[in-house]
Amino acid sequence: MPAPLDRVETPLTLPADADVVVIGAGIVGVSAAYWLARAGQRVVLVEKGLIGAEQSSRNWGWCRQQNRDARELPLATVSLALWEDIAADTGLDTGFRRCGLLYLSDDPAEIDTWARWGTFARGEGVDTRMLSRAETAERGSATGRSWLGGVWSPGDGTADPSRAAPAIAKGVMQHGGHVVQNCAARGLELSGGAVSGVVTEKGTIRTRQVVMAGGAWASSFLHRVGVDMPQSSVRSSILSVGPLPQGAGGLPDALHTTAASVTRRGDGGYTLAISGNGRVDPTPGMLRQGLRFLPMFARRWRALAPGGAQGWRAGFDSRRKWRLDAPTPMERVRILDPRPDAATLAKTLAAARKLLPGLAQARVQAEWAGYIDSTPDGVPVIDTESGVPGLTVAAGFSGHGFGIGPGAGHLVADLLLGRKPIAEVAHYRLSRFARASWGKVSDF
Repeated sequence: MPAPLDRVETPLTLPADADVVVIGAGIVGVSAAYWLARAGQRVVLVEKGLIGAEQSSRNWGWCRQQNRDARELPLATVSLALWEDIAADTGLDTGFRRCGLLYLSDDPAEIDTWARWGTFARGEGVDTRMLSRAETAERGSATGRSWLGGVWSPGDGTADPSRAAPAIAKGVMQHGGHVVQNCAARGLELSGGAVSGVVTEKGTIRTRQVVMAGGAWASSFLHRVGVDMPQSSVRSSILSVGPLPQGAGGLPDALHTTAASVTRRGDGGYTLAISGNGRVDPTPGMLRQGLRFLPMFARRWRALAPGGAQGWRAGFDSRRKWRLDAPTPMERVRILDPRPDAATLAKTLAAARKLLPGLAQARVQAEWAGYIDSTPDGVPVIDTESGVPGLTVAAGFSGHGFGIGPGAGHLVADLLLGRKPIAEVAHYRLSRFARASWGKVSDF
């Protein structure tokens, strides 16, 4: 069974024109469309498959400040409030709640890293608390063992990946935006080098502003119009177990350890994963841009393993420039639904049950995989200066996009509407990669 996902009914036809067209209805795309529609813009959101069907429904659901890259932290902080704002405005349930996030460890070096990050983050107004042995024993009692130390971030939380993007898409329509599923954007029409329309399989939408929020598909789409977006993807395999039998409880809402991470789902079940673990499936784009990603892969080599040909066959990272009057790779693969790695799933389930013995009573509910797209420095691109006037890029969220989706979408709207940005934009410029700064990482 694949990752659970709420379905949304949307129109079948396209408007002839729009103030802004957003391509891709993952969490970032729906959030950008929501804030633009809420500001009174005539927005069209097009999705080649189903809303939220790719990585936005295949992640853990964490909405965290804890251990964020310093460049993403302000966006993470404001996003927590925006999750609540969206729910209050629309009356719709994204599953967001500030349940707090718990980190436990026996590794002194890891604990020291958390402590140094905490010193920095508290200076930024973040509530992050280092835990003593006694405190970890109390908060981590469900593990049935003691820990050297840990972190508790009470203001952080989770949202439901199966509900969040679909709910926000409904919010787009509440504010007069137009959402169309099963409608692939094939490319852009340009006039004088600037955007003048979006060509879709259902017709052309006249517009002067486009937001590319296509996740793992972004680099190949941008390549077609001459925009270089360095992007690579890792196939991550995770699973969920159903609700525990009645009377079996006491498990934390969200727990991370090196061995396994566990998150309570909206249905009372749990998502189980191993942080950073994944398979590297070669793609044409990855081979072309491999040198740019060597520093990142070198840092993560212990958690990554060679994959297979799934990514190549899927075509999401093609370097081919397709025609606009014929079916494209996006129409051949409506939803990226890669086969999960059986060995990883078995390892994850065993590790999670060892970590939390109470999970031994829970039955496996679903297993799935997804492609986590990344930039060379692990920080997204959110930029109106793509090199093509009228084309904004919001992609490369590097496995961090779900929690900061509302803030990223708000930032896109700010940039397009000329408002004061809710977060610093310099960190997210596409041009940083042209300056050969792609190996740089944050101290945190």
